[in-house]
Amino acid sequence: MSRPGQGVMMPVNGLGFPPQNVARVVVWEWLNEHSRWRPYTATVCHHIENVLKEDARGSVVLGQVDAQLVPYIIDLQSMHQFRQDTGTMRPVRRNFYDPSSAPGKGIVWEWENDGGAWTAYDMDICITIQNAYEKQHPWLDLSSLGFCYLIYFNSMVPALPVKNLNGTGPVHPALAGMTGILLCAAGLPVCLTRAPKPILHPPPVSKSDVKPVPGVPGVCRKTKKKHLKKSKNPEDVVRRYTQKVKNPPDEDCTICMERLVTASGYDGVLRHKGVRPELVGRLGRCGHMYHLLCLVAMYSNGNKAIYGEKTGTQPPGKMEFHLIPHSLPGFADTQTIRIVYDIPTGIQGPEHPNPGKKFTARGFPRHCYLPNNEKGRKVLRLLITAWERRLIFTIGTSNTTGESDTVVWNEIHHKTEFGSNLTGHGYPDASYLDNVLAELTAQGVSEAVAKA
Repeated sequence: MSRPGQGVMMPVNGLGFPPQNVARVVVWEWLNEHSRWRPYTATVCHHIENVLKEDARGSVVLGQVDAQLVPYIIDLQSMHQFRQDTGTMRPVRRNFYDPSSAPGKGIVWEWENDGGAWTAYDMDICITIQNAYEKQHPWLDLSSLGFCYLIYFNSMVPALPVKNLNGTGPVHPALAGMTGILLCAAGLPVCLTRAPKPILHPPPVSKSDVKPVPGVPGVCRKTKKKHLKKSKNPEDVVRRYTQKVKNPPDEDCTICMERLVTASGYDGVLRHKGVRPELVGRLGRCGHMYHLLCLVAMYSNGNKAIYGEKTGTQPPGKMEFHLIPHSLPGFADTQTIRIVYDIPTGIQGPEHPNPGKKFTARGFPRHCYLPNNEKGRKVLRLLITAWERRLIFTIGTSNTTGESDTVVWNEIHHKTEFGSNLTGHGYPDASYLDNVLAELTAQGVSEAVAKA
């Protein structure tokens, strides 16, 4: 997320709230990938506060007040920001500041980047800059806060002039207005809160709130390197599902249409170590017979279904699932199954587009949601089977970013939005569970196959 603004919860007393009858300025913030708390804009903060007053356990749709934040929602129950198109989660907090501080006065300091855009500093840096400015210091060294910059106050642009040491441009303080109950000295409104009660802020989901899913054994599934090695070789896959036939009948192989008592039609076209063209195999479950070389050719050509069990090219990772005490839109009286997929970056194997080349894994861990009803649990059981068969993800080119050699979804749609359906990846969606069951069946994953 690139948009600056105003932020979230910072302890003020032992409960994380200001003392009773003491006014504090509220700033909401989100934690970026560099472990820096970035403020949301004043408009976004005001919107979050309004939603909080109405429903302390609800969700905040940021796109309602900022078009650049359409993919993002905040779950006030867990105090996390969700990016709905990627499933990325980041902590948020509600921070309180003294009215005499920079945010209390409605002041946010910004710096100009090379492209001419202005970016807000973190709130703690804003406070440090404002303190130095009010004391009429000629310059400020930010190295103690982890930034190798000097700010020179005597060279700020129009009226209130500053410059970064690295030469990226001038800096100036911006007055950020927020609707509230107190006006700052400059006449701009500031958002304050008085004596908030702890019940306004339900705690994040704790370990005691997370429970196993009824009727679904286990809480974790892994795709291990050993499993990948076992499955990626076409000859090994074919051997696992067939028995050699010493005296084949004089009938056609329905793949190459040559007689089983003669060599495979792929003789001279395809040769694999240990698979001679005259060898015939019987599939253990159905009893049908084919040339082993024909089965290898069929599997190598992209048809990964060996009588009903299709396997994919999903890289190693971990799938976890559990119940959380929240309801999805459209399932008001039902708890939610949260699935967490986590795949690290790695090196592509022989079954991937560019063997030996590194692949990226953006947006992990990815969180997905199902209602905890009979059909939702059925979908979960089949998703577990699909995960173990390496069908949920693959390595390819992202439709969203255009990046190649990255982990992407693989034809089985998931709901990654928790509290809304802005991008079509959330609830309510009355047809989703039936649609995903159809997609799983198309991948060869059904309850009949899973139990076999």
